[in-house]
Amino acid sequence: MTRPPKPAARPDKVSLLRYLQLFRRDILSAQPARLYRAWMAEFRTPFFRSFLCNDPALVRLVLQDRPRDFPKSNRIREGLNPLLGNSVFVTNGEEWARQRRIIDPAFEGGRLRDTFPAMWAAGQAAVARLAVRQGPVEIEEEMSHAAADVIFRTLFSIPIEHAVASEVFGQFRAHQRSQPILNLAAFLPLPAWVPRPHRRETRVTAAAIRKLIAQLCDDRQAEIAAGTAPDDLATKIMTTIDPVTGKGFDTAEMVDQVAIFFLAGHETSASALSWALYLLATHPEVQARVADEAAALQDPPDFSQLSRLRYTRDVFREVLRLYPPVPMMVREAAQPEEFRGRAVPAGAQIVLSPWHQHRHERLWEDPDDFRPDRWQTEAGRLSARAAYMPFSAGPRVCTGAGFAMAEGVLLLALMARAMHFAPVAGREPVPEAHLTVRSASGIWLEITPRG
Repeated sequence: MTRPPKPAARPDKVSLLRYLQLFRRDILSAQPARLYRAWMAEFRTPFFRSFLCNDPALVRLVLQDRPRDFPKSNRIREGLNPLLGNSVFVTNGEEWARQRRIIDPAFEGGRLRDTFPAMWAAGQAAVARLAVRQGPVEIEEEMSHAAADVIFRTLFSIPIEHAVASEVFGQFRAHQRSQPILNLAAFLPLPAWVPRPHRRETRVTAAAIRKLIAQLCDDRQAEIAAGTAPDDLATKIMTTIDPVTGKGFDTAEMVDQVAIFFLAGHETSASALSWALYLLATHPEVQARVADEAAALQDPPDFSQLSRLRYTRDVFREVLRLYPPVPMMVREAAQPEEFRGRAVPAGAQIVLSPWHQHRHERLWEDPDDFRPDRWQTEAGRLSARAAYMPFSAGPRVCTGAGFAMAEGVLLLALMARAMHFAPVAGREPVPEAHLTVRSASGIWLEITPRG
């Protein structure tokens, strides 16, 4: 059985300059191999100290027991600010709570059922695009297209082929290429009045994306006023009033939120689906089981069909374990702490790594193996309760976690039902992480229609 690819770790000790060079290029290969066994590790630089925590008790403390004492670090915000502004992804405290009170109702209860037909349509469109491809196909690009289509159909009731949606997608691809995971301001403690050293292309593409999103929001606001707006996620969010302040989002605030919906909902889903198809291609017996299960799907779509895709759901869970789209999360200690007998000063960076927790040698059985059946074992369920957080955890758990799981399982089933995937010889992908876990040179697959 083919073992899923994993990036090579760096030597245990390197110079600060070398570490920064590695980190800027790829988060994962910048880390030492000992993190796959360590409960905690401390890293020191002249500018800040960081503590990577794999101990499940520490992760629970930071994310669930005392989340207000460990707010999101502004170091990540430095690089994302041109696009995300003051969105829910980067805010803390009462501002974050206010935004979540407005956003969360759009993803609760029956809303997922309401978005299912749009997901189905996007999945069918993805299958149709793949059906006409010949020769080796770079699947990450195709899954980016499919995930963006899901976002636009569910958020604004428009397909990716819509002129504005297509332009946003194109600009976002350019923005990704220009955006390092961390810029200089994330490493150096610059005063607030010092201009941030963002690349010109990063600033230009972010401004273009935000202008296009503002156009969509203005058009939707006019439809809401005229009583002609479709009942989609954008309408729900734009008409929700915060019960505490009595106010909703204005256009500028809505642009911030749509930017993170597109970044989080499109980039992370594309990553997960790409690795899922690669793992199906390298594990034919798993692919056959998913295709057989998906053969029972009926058209027109029925939301209850998702509950029948039990094995496909376990496959997608296992993909998220091995390749969590967001490999690391950074919090900041608001006050002095003590972790495992070690002093943690106020202002220290607390790094929580789904990548290392999900592959931790003390927490999982055969952690580097692709084994979807582990999710039906008691050992697998115990490991998951202790060390599985592809969508974070606690109050800041991803508001779209249920949406993402439904999308991933459905699209994976539709594609496996229609297509057979095989690896391309000599083109094994090498994982690397920037905004999400992708392949350094793409993921190439041979695709043929099923009989």
